[in-house]
Amino acid sequence: MSENKNNIAVLLGDPSGIGPELIVKLLDNKICNKANLVVIGEKKILEDGEKIVGKKTNLKFVENFKDINFNGENKFFLDISKGANRDYKLSEVSAESGRTVLDALELALDLAKEKKIDAINFGPMNKTSLIMGGCEYNDEHDFMQAKLEMKEFCCEFNVVDNFWTARVTSHIPLKDVAKNITRENILKPIKLLDKTLKMSGIEKPRVAVQALNPHAEFGNEEKDEIIPAIEEAKKLGIDADGPLPCDTSFITAFKNKNHDCIVGMYHDALQCGLKAFGFDRGVTVSGGLSVPVTTPAHGTAFDIAGENKANLEPTLNSFKLALTMAENKNK
Repeated sequence: MSENKNNIAVLLGDPSGIGPELIVKLLDNKICNKANLVVIGEKKILEDGEKIVGKKTNLKFVENFKDINFNGENKFFLDISKGANRDYKLSEVSAESGRTVLDALELALDLAKEKKIDAINFGPMNKTSLIMGGCEYNDEHDFMQAKLEMKEFCCEFNVVDNFWTARVTSHIPLKDVAKNITRENILKPIKLLDKTLKMSGIEKPRVAVQALNPHAEFGNEEKDEIIPAIEEAKKLGIDADGPLPCDTSFITAFKNKNHDCIVGMYHDALQCGLKAFGFDRGVTVSGGLSVPVTTPAHGTAFDIAGENKANLEPTLNSFKLALTMAENKNK
């Protein structure tokens, strides 16, 4: 019976981008039968996505979660329109698009806090629109962390072919990276990656750690901070290895399959390698939250919005990962 499945909230993403059409395509995939789905958004946005794709989703519409009964049915649309019938212009940032995304995300997070949702999977969002729409945080990840009242370390993970990456520093200038490379800061993503990969089904994660300096030779951070962090991780029972030179780390860890994940010291040291090997398959995970949250790693793709050209694979991969994490979390 469908009532025994995990409940996954699926959000349409930014209505000005490719999110709605991707979610319509996702809902047509048989993988969706493995969970109870609560698609959250405005009815008009879903209908616009259906028109672009040329398919109907045949969801059962409700306006309150309490009206959902998973005994026999597993796909519902939780309509947040509240009587409105808004049109959203494609391919441009706007406060209106950002606001509806925030409303849907906030409702999903509230349901997660109430233990009514086991995981969240959302279509791509636009950070500029989110801020224009009233988001008081740098991005959706910080918003979710605050909304869920998370006090422990959280960070963004990126995943390609079940190979995971995490960053010690993220969206900061390169000139500020070195001073943030401390044993404590390095150990946080190592520990969180180990914990999250176990939730994703990897029993004994092999964690690679990148160097900061060229060839891991021209500086003191490796000796003073990175190696001590790796040794401390080993004492905690984590299978940590490194530091690996950045220029060959993805060949060693990902291509040669010597590791399951890698921790890097700064944004582009990881993103360049990850996107070169699998940009068209990538998934983003909001790590450390009390509920699994996943999304495709690409953006809203305004250049092809409305053309039914968007590649479903990253969205499909992100849904599969949300489902797996929910199943393992609830075992």
